[in-house]
Amino acid sequence: MPRRASSSLHPGIIIGIVAGVAVLFFAGKALLPKKSANFGDLTQLNMEEFLQNGNSLRGSEYVVEGTVDEKLRWTPDRGQVLSVKVGSGEQAKMIGIEVPAEFNNRNIEREQRYQFKVKFRQGGIPVATGINRL
Repeated sequence: MPRRASSSLHPGIIIGIVAGVAVLFFAGKALLPKKSANFGDLTQLNMEEFLQNGNSLRGSEYVVEGTVDEKLRWTPDRGQVLSVKVGSGEQAKMIGIEVPAEFNNRNIEREQRYQFKVKFRQGGIPVATGINRL
């Protein structure tokens, strides 16, 4: 009985396929948008301290992580004010954050979790200097 010819792939073709997949993987990773920087180097805002005397925090930078409850006010030249719910359940506290007009290109949605880098200005008003969607 005669032997049949082998129908396996040539080793050069296998190496070429593996190299092509590797090139596509690294090219795709380079082209995909990168996630925004995390604000892990800043201190989390102590809500009790903020509620006691927000004006004492003036000039300091903190991270506020929470869910956007409402968009309270928006103007194209000044930005918007957001109501953010920090915490959950009965421990949840509300904070108003001013978002400057430089962030108007961001689509900030209600009921979504965000991380805000805030700097407190005169009067203890938190102003966003960075925004990450979680």
